[in-house]
Amino acid sequence: MTKAQTVPVADELVDAALRAAQELGEDVADVPVIVIARHADISRSTLLRRLGGSRAAPDEAVRARGIDPGGAPVRNRAVDAAAAVIGESGLAAATFKEIAARADCSVPSLNAIFGTRDGLLRAVFERHSPVLDIEEFFAQPHGDLRDTVRAFYCLLARALGRRPRVVPAMFAEAFARPSSPAVQSLVAHAAPRMLTLLGGWLAGEVSAGRVRDLPIVLLVQQLMAPMMIHLFMRPVAENTAVAHLPDIDTVCEVFTDTFVNAVAIQQKRMSR
Repeated sequence: MTKAQTVPVADELVDAALRAAQELGEDVADVPVIVIARHADISRSTLLRRLGGSRAAPDEAVRARGIDPGGAPVRNRAVDAAAAVIGESGLAAATFKEIAARADCSVPSLNAIFGTRDGLLRAVFERHSPVLDIEEFFAQPHGDLRDTVRAFYCLLARALGRRPRVVPAMFAEAFARPSSPAVQSLVAHAAPRMLTLLGGWLAGEVSAGRVRDLPIVLLVQQLMAPMMIHLFMRPVAENTAVAHLPDIDTVCEVFTDTFVNAVAIQQKRMSR
């Protein structure tokens, strides 16, 4: 029995998936998670958490109602299988042969759907990375700098803590083999989007006089690096008793203060 079949899906989420499909004129299996989340009036990350991290879960729930979700079930099985392999054994283990075996399909089927292994890895990254969560986050209006940074760090903590842990495995591959074709393909796919999202917001903060006028790339790195390194290393520390870790809310508070104190422009009080 697959994971998608073992995850109970609430009726309201099934209804949301059906409404989203009707709105787009698409099969349920082809509706992006973020659209289903909008119809359910919850965030994408909350929806994924309620689905156990599996995009295939609502398709199976729709099928259980006697409705054909359509789409290409092999694609969903393959992306979930590849994510599981990457989370367990790293990027190098995600071969078409291994994924086909786990997804109960053939290697030619994977070639037909994704074209190349890089195409499959991009699909995995799109579904299991926090990029869509971040896009959704910055699509909303934000005011206070500190509140925004803290909310962003909480989002990262939830997204990178989800299983399968695909993004940490991809970063491990990037650090170990930065020139590998798979890494280069993923960087070319994801880096411009992330820089546009975070750089656009930070550039706005600079223009508004709330953040120091530093190179945007360095501001992005200063925002992301401490929190991501902590989240990547946290499972190791938790399982080795090397050090006692503060709870994740405290971590978000500390890193928020560190970033804001480093880059924020202190507004002087106007004397009357």
